[in-house]
Amino acid sequence: MPPDTAPRYALEARRLGKRFGSHQVLSDVSFGVPPGKTFCILGPSGSGKSTLLRCLNFLERPDEGEVLLEGERVGVRNGTYMKERELSLLRVRMAMVFQHFNLWPHLTVLGNVIESPVHVLGRARDAATADAQALLRKVGLAEKQDVFPHTLSGGQKQRVAIARALAINPKILLFDEPTSSLDPEIVGEVLSVMRQLASEGMTMIVVTHEMGFAREAADTTIFMDAGKIVEVSTPEEFFVQPSTERARQFLQRYVR
Repeated sequence: MPPDTAPRYALEARRLGKRFGSHQVLSDVSFGVPPGKTFCILGPSGSGKSTLLRCLNFLERPDEGEVLLEGERVGVRNGTYMKERELSLLRVRMAMVFQHFNLWPHLTVLGNVIESPVHVLGRARDAATADAQALLRKVGLAEKQDVFPHTLSGGQKQRVAIARALAINPKILLFDEPTSSLDPEIVGEVLSVMRQLASEGMTMIVVTHEMGFAREAADTTIFMDAGKIVEVSTPEEFFVQPSTERARQFLQRYVR
């Protein structure tokens, strides 16, 4: 695409809404993430953060609104929802790192990382293996390529999950509270990898309760409450002088 017609946003949400039964989980959620930027989504538990992330790549189907990936509407084609195969290819461009790792227990670490490149993208196994080994070196786990996930610590599992997400060369990485299942002592090893990705210009949307990471690594913070976006600002603005009373209450509780 020529530079003068390149989309402004790598990912854009327009007026997203989501209900579970009579409960409105998301309401009129809109924002855009420019290429190469890190957005951190903050807010109390139950505010709709994880549901929003799942709606972005259609693990949950939004009831209202639309999602655009590099200017192209996703999830819907010619007025109908994409089939699962089409959605799988969409998720290659928008990879997700989950709270509970979601590694395949019957595959080795290397097997987990090459699974999607080989079986979804159709890449040659030798090339996928070489790339996976480079990614495992990047996340500090080269020596673990032949072990199975049950032998790893939580932090190691999450770093494997990040390498697995990177192996499909996504345009965007989505992180759903990637450190919330980890012991405090090993949270740092995962955040270190994420900081490196941010510094390298990876486009990332991160749902997190790690306020220090958001303040240091985010280009933009989104604060949500009760299914709505309350504030969109820089980390400096949000953490020093939030514009709403609800955000001030949140920060008094979560920031020490």
